Amino acid sequence: MTSELSNLPTAEQIRRAPKVLLHDHLDGGLRPGTVVDLAREIGYTGLPETDPEKLGIWFREAADSGSLERYLETFAHTCAVMQTREGLFRVAAECAEDLAADGVVYAEVRYAPEQHLESGLRLEEVVEIVNEGFREGERRARERGQRIRVGALLTAMRHAARALEIAELANRYRDLGVVGFDIAGAEAGFPPTRHLDAFEYLKRENNHFTIHAGEAFGLPSIWQALQWCGADRLGHGVRIIDDIEVADDGSVTLGRLASYVRDKRIPLELCPTSNLQTGAATSYAEHPIGLLRRLQFRCTVNTDNRLMSDTSMSREFEHLVRTFRYTLDDLQWFTVNGMKSAFLPFDERLAMINDVIKPGYAELRSEWLFRQSATTPAPSRESDAE
Repeated sequence: MTSELSNLPTAEQIRRAPKVLLHDHLDGGLRPGTVVDLAREIGYTGLPETDPEKLGIWFREAADSGSLERYLETFAHTCAVMQTREGLFRVAAECAEDLAADGVVYAEVRYAPEQHLESGLRLEEVVEIVNEGFREGERRARERGQRIRVGALLTAMRHAARALEIAELANRYRDLGVVGFDIAGAEAGFPPTRHLDAFEYLKRENNHFTIHAGEAFGLPSIWQALQWCGADRLGHGVRIIDDIEVADDGSVTLGRLASYVRDKRIPLELCPTSNLQTGAATSYAEHPIGLLRRLQFRCTVNTDNRLMSDTSMSREFEHLVRTFRYTLDDLQWFTVNGMKSAFLPFDERLAMINDVIKPGYAELRSEWLFRQSATTPAPSRESDAE
């Protein structure tokens, strides 16, 4: 479709467009009302607000500090209400429901099992409960005519010492709803190389993993994640922009690491709104995604933490459409990139692209034809007579 015939997608079209989400934290996506309900049920009194609307505002404002460390503090409250079977199941089911309602057809949602043991649950129980919740959420979505598939990424906290244990757990449940492994937490002072034993184990087992790198810390974090640890994807990876030089005349020069990332088609799990909150970018217009997309890096668009960022995949796309004038073709490009980069077998990824994503965008692109015909004036009676 030529640019002359295409319009910028509307908010409603964006909501209906099929989307793929690779970087979303389970403990960062709770409904404010669920946090209040679960806190009341378990007797947790640490919430700063007990009115759901006010609590949602508090989470967003607390996360808007520009500091990754301050941003991570907000998770103390969400994790506090995710310590029981009932709490974990509800949060996981609602996560799948909310994503499906937003048009997400495939999602990989990550969480750290080690952070949900305070009420006596075992690691295996946490994984099984969350998987059950995802399946229930998928079922509820189907009943409303919405389709979604959710896979779990098991996360190890980079400041702790349980990475190998969590990697073994991810491998044990790899055919039971877990699609891969991740490490997360503050980057500074906790390089991914601290967990080499976990990554070496996963590589021997032919399993998938992504690594939070290049968010709050720079190029060394990305380099270690790729060249020492062997990450399949970069969680964020936005600081790869530090290895790209743009001259006054607009010409672009890629450094060795940036060239490697682009040449090897290493997926970047970019999270624009979250990056603004943590200080990795100053505005949507200045976010590196614009340049990285133009340079054909394997960019994907993600939410990171829907509660803290008060966001969704649709809102992320809306920001990009307003800022960069992206069309449905651009949104499809990001979505296909996400599906290509998913931790699913090749044939399943290909089927999702060809049978779900491309037809969904083709239908949306065709709507301009019907809008045009609906606004064309009816011929006059005189014209009919002629």
